[in-house]
Amino acid sequence: MKAIQDLNFPEGLTYSDEHVWVKSQGNIYRIGISDYAQDQLGDVIFVELPEAGSRFSAGDIFGTVESVKTVSDLFMPVDGEVTAVNPLLVNHPEAVNTDPYGKGWMLEIRPDDPLSAQTLGTSTAYVARLGKESP
Repeated sequence: MKAIQDLNFPEGLTYSDEHVWVKSQGNIYRIGISDYAQDQLGDVIFVELPEAGSRFSAGDIFGTVESVKTVSDLFMPVDGEVTAVNPLLVNHPEAVNTDPYGKGWMLEIRPDDPLSAQTLGTSTAYVARLGKESP
């Protein structure tokens, strides 16, 4: 596992307490797991995600990530409807490790409230929170 300062937390994204990032693209949000989350999981070997059209509330489990170490639930950061699922992850789940903010994105959702991502933390706040969690 890497030290927090060696991980990537892009500005312009927001981050949930459950290590999910959100990128606002107008009225659609793209979401995935943070570099910290993928680093903690280790090598990802399978990702289970919902179908487009599924609806979730903030805090709901929307899928799972299986790694060589563990299986971890994924928690929806905001209320909304899934509009797209990353098809690359079916055959290439390792993209979550190699490019968590790019090719490793998981879902696109249409949020019920287009401003809901503003309730999540900035990259600076997220890194500060991680620093408090780590021994």
